[in-house]
Amino acid sequence: MVWIEDRIEWQVDGKSVTIGVTRFGTGPCLLLLPAFSSISTREEMRPLQELLGQSFSTLAIDWPGFGDLPRPTVNWRPDLYRAFLRFVLADVVRPDVTVAAGHAASYALTEAAEHPASLGRLVLLSPTWRGPLPTMMKRRLKAFGAVAKAVDLPLAGAALYRLNVNGLVIGMMARAHVYSNPDWLTPERMATKRLVTEAVGARHASFRFVAGELDLLSDQQAFLEAGRRAGSDIRVLYGREAPPKSKAEMLALAELPNVKRVELPRGKLSFYEEFPDDAAAAIAAS
Repeated sequence: MVWIEDRIEWQVDGKSVTIGVTRFGTGPCLLLLPAFSSISTREEMRPLQELLGQSFSTLAIDWPGFGDLPRPTVNWRPDLYRAFLRFVLADVVRPDVTVAAGHAASYALTEAAEHPASLGRLVLLSPTWRGPLPTMMKRRLKAFGAVAKAVDLPLAGAALYRLNVNGLVIGMMARAHVYSNPDWLTPERMATKRLVTEAVGARHASFRFVAGELDLLSDQQAFLEAGRRAGSDIRVLYGREAPPKSKAEMLALAELPNVKRVELPRGKLSFYEEFPDDAAAAIAAS
C-alpha cells in the first residue's frame, strides 16, 4: 500500500481554495475529518490513518481555512463549512464510515441528521460544538465576533493572531487540554505545529474558531437534537483525561439511546493523535 498525497480545488465566495487530501489503504471507504484548531491538519490523523488503512480505503481531508496550505482571505462561517462537507460527500468520497474529531463532529452530526446515511457509520472523537472562548466563558459574547473580524486587518490583525499562536501559548494549551504527556509535544513536533500557524491566510479561520464564530450549533440542546436525529449507528470516543467542560458535553451526547460511548483509558482531546493504537482498536471494535 502507498500513501497518495493529493489536492482538490473548491470555490467559495468567488475564490478558489486548494485543499490537501491524503489517501491510504484498501477496503470499504473511511473518511477522516480532523478537528478545527489553529494547529490541526489532516496530518494529525496520519498515525490513526496508517492503522485503519489495513482494513479501510481511508481519505483524510483538511477543512478549508485550516490545513498546511495557503488560504485566501474569506469571511469563514458555518454555512461555508456545511457546503464544503456536502461537496466532499457528493464529489470526493462516499464513505461507509466517517470519523470526525472535535468541532468536525457537530458538522457531521448535523449533516447526518438531515441526510441519513450520507456519512455511513459515524465515529466521533472528542466531539465538541462550542469554540474555546465561549466554552471558557460559558456563553457567547458579541465582543468575540468583533475580535474575530479584527484579525482580518492587515497589520493589527496579524499581530493579534500572533499573540494567540506563539510557542508559549501553544505549549500551554497543548499540555492543559490536548495531550496527556507533557513531553509528547517535542521540539520537532512543535516546529511542525508552528508551521501550520504560519501558513499564508492561517489567521482568518483559526481565530474565528477560537471566538466561536464557526459554531454551527447554538447550544447543547441543538447538539443533542442533531445527535438524536443522526441515525442509530453512532459511536463517541473520548479520553479519560479530557477537560471537564468538554467531557461533560461528550457524556451528554453519549447518553442518547442511539449513541454508544467508549472511554479510552488515557488521553485528552487529541487522544487519537497521541495514542493511535488505542483509538484504532476502539474504532475497529465499534
